[in-house]
Amino acid sequence: MNDTLQSTSSPSTTAYEPVSSRAYRCRCGRPVFFRNSVCLACKTPLGYEPTQARVIPLDPAEEANVFVRASPLQGQDQDLDQNQGEKYVRCANFASAAECNWLLPQSQAAQGVTLCQACRLNRTIPDLSDPENQELWRRTETAKRRLVSQLIALKLPVASKVGEDPERGLAYDFLRSQPTEPRVMTGHDSGLITINLEEADDPTRERTRKSMGEPYRTLLGHFRHEVGHYYWDRLVDHTDWLEPYRALFGDERQDYDEAVKVHYQTGAPLDWGVHFVSAYASAHPWEDWAETWAHYLHMVDTADTAASFGIDLTRIGLETEPFDTEVLWNKDTGAEGDAFLALVNDWVGLTAVMNEMSRSMGQPDFYPFVLSREVVTKLHFIHCVIHAGWQ
Repeated sequence: MNDTLQSTSSPSTTAYEPVSSRAYRCRCGRPVFFRNSVCLACKTPLGYEPTQARVIPLDPAEEANVFVRASPLQGQDQDLDQNQGEKYVRCANFASAAECNWLLPQSQAAQGVTLCQACRLNRTIPDLSDPENQELWRRTETAKRRLVSQLIALKLPVASKVGEDPERGLAYDFLRSQPTEPRVMTGHDSGLITINLEEADDPTRERTRKSMGEPYRTLLGHFRHEVGHYYWDRLVDHTDWLEPYRALFGDERQDYDEAVKVHYQTGAPLDWGVHFVSAYASAHPWEDWAETWAHYLHMVDTADTAASFGIDLTRIGLETEPFDTEVLWNKDTGAEGDAFLALVNDWVGLTAVMNEMSRSMGQPDFYPFVLSREVVTKLHFIHCVIHAGWQ
């Protein structure tokens, strides 16, 4: 419960700068949203353009099933970009149960590419002759597209293991447990992420959450956690980041299976909240990384959304004890460190207010966590690893 706030000073004096906007508008000026494929106001077709991180309005081109970005209606501001003349086709999964609204350049389609950057990551999809599988897959793909859009915006490598980068790429198997077979386990192995489709079933997921004593369990959270394991392999292992990672998170060479077995037998240490972002993070240094990585993605995407819709995170009517440079993993990051502190301090104020709003609706806390100083240091380490690729 995020109730331990001390009233001393405002959360941040530096405004948080979103990584990418999560607010979009149609050609008619009306707001549209990440999942939309048509504007409900003016009926203009829409599509998500991942390289621009935008939902854009579309006009048909001369060729069949090809689109160009629509010009704004009279009286609306012109929003030009470097891809204004680009021609697009819809992802082939637009007409499937996945209902994918992403676009790909016509130039790629001319080379035989039919799936968007997110859908190309799929290695295995469920049996769609089962109507229940269709709905579960739709929910799963919706969560995956949210994740992939953020990974692209963060300039992280997102190449498919299926046909693009077999050795270092990323791929997904979406499987569902069968009565006569072993239960499907969600997990990661050398770039292949398996997602148990049952995690898209709300009652099943909630029963699991309660049985495991978790305060938070979502489908999107699974995607962010498992991809954290993938990026540990890509960005940390066998790099200069490995030794500082071990100093901060622990030595990952300890027996993983035994560590997780002990965790489930004995539970997390009583003081886990001082050192870890979640109880499960205490199981093993790999899980600590993946849980903290997922948390960082939660924070950035939610803060991006708030700022994109005009919420000034520095003017939230709540004073808190701000984190200072002493919590930074690297205190010599200059403006980057200031930007991270703006994120984390504004996040504390934002989530405290969101918790109060949830309680006003009789709902569980929006954000059932408290960030300790050690956890913030780990979050800054992940921030530095990600932003190192921007240099």
